[in-house]
Amino acid sequence: MMETIALSQAAQYVSQVVRIKGHLQGMRDLGQIMFLNVRDREASIQVVVENPELLARARALALETPCFFEGTMQTRLGKAQAAAAQELVLTAIKPLSPVSETCPVEIGKQSKIDGLSPQTLLDYRPLTLRNEKVRAIFKIEAEIVKAFRQYLDEQGFTEIHSSKLVSTGTEGGAQLFAVDYFGRQAYLAQSPQFYKQIMVGAFERVYEVGPVYRAEEHDTTRHLNEYISLDFEMGFIQSEQDVIRMQIGLLRHIFSEVAERCAKEFALYGITLPKIETIAQITLEEARSLLTERYRWQPEPTVQDLDGEGERLLCAHFEKNEGLSMVYVTNYPHKIRPFYAMPASQETGSAVLGSKSFDLLYGGLEITTGGQRIHEYAKLTQSMQSRGLNPEDFGDYLMAFKHGLPPHGGLAIGLERLAKQMLKLPSVKQTALFPRDINRLTP
Repeated sequence: MMETIALSQAAQYVSQVVRIKGHLQGMRDLGQIMFLNVRDREASIQVVVENPELLARARALALETPCFFEGTMQTRLGKAQAAAAQELVLTAIKPLSPVSETCPVEIGKQSKIDGLSPQTLLDYRPLTLRNEKVRAIFKIEAEIVKAFRQYLDEQGFTEIHSSKLVSTGTEGGAQLFAVDYFGRQAYLAQSPQFYKQIMVGAFERVYEVGPVYRAEEHDTTRHLNEYISLDFEMGFIQSEQDVIRMQIGLLRHIFSEVAERCAKEFALYGITLPKIETIAQITLEEARSLLTERYRWQPEPTVQDLDGEGERLLCAHFEKNEGLSMVYVTNYPHKIRPFYAMPASQETGSAVLGSKSFDLLYGGLEITTGGQRIHEYAKLTQSMQSRGLNPEDFGDYLMAFKHGLPPHGGLAIGLERLAKQMLKLPSVKQTALFPRDINRLTP
């Protein structure tokens, strides 16, 4: 049987008769000769059709028809005779599945895809994902996850897979999707937080890659109701700074690996990823003072941390002064963090009790929340009660603390937000494969 090759291997088969497979993405009919554009999973190639019988068969095909194409691979010169490329001179064609409708979007014309409204781009998601530039997003995300796993494996972490059906909310009941679980009330998990902490007692260092669910009522460019969370938790830490150091090493690895593995994909967006050496830190109180005094930032009176404008201004400040549009904001007031956040000492003299928690901002958007957790049973139950929560509702979670957990901490990275900021895209919905928000449940 004739060998079927991937289009990325075309240069290895010049002057040989081969078979390729792919979708018919475009065609240019000049009468006695046709040029077909064929796309497979990695690349595209020009197919030259000159035989009269094959010309008739090619003209009968609709765009996006999957086919086998057979012929002789040859080298052609690119525009202005500047670059060598390969093309297939067709000798046989075999359609594999009929196309029943004209494609509503022109997948092979990038200007047409770029010109689609965000809603149209998502309404036709099963088709627009076939576009090279659109699918590049998800190649990048796949490599982010691969690098995430690789680095943490090397640091002694164990991957876990926790349940996404839970009996109570991680944050005590906010933004939960309720589901009927055989007549009982259950919820979709907001986070693997409780399970990560429990598993610190078993494996010491754990990570998870999985979906999380937030009943977010705001339809914005930064919010999703379902997204992929990259979580890790680590035990026997000294402070939240151990978690930050681990993440800096992790991000350094991710950015380096993805820049190398996805050079073609980033080139489609004109993006050069920054190299990460270290990432600056600033306390929330210092950040608010800096923004107010230097940039005349005026948040709403109810805003206790940073709003969207504040995050953008702060990242722009650090990009200008440190060369990297990333910054850790630390020491958030304990009252606005989850009950399990470790309180900070009052040695700073601040009237507000801080916490050993942080956010990582990148390009004006929060991509990470993390910190040190309360690890002592008595202090954890006291923190619950101070929030109006009943420790008896968290019995399984607290079981691990009754029997001893070491000082520990961790964080969560939003995969879609990280990819959005890497590519400087306007909306996080573009980096979700099939996004879910308050208005969208399909496709």
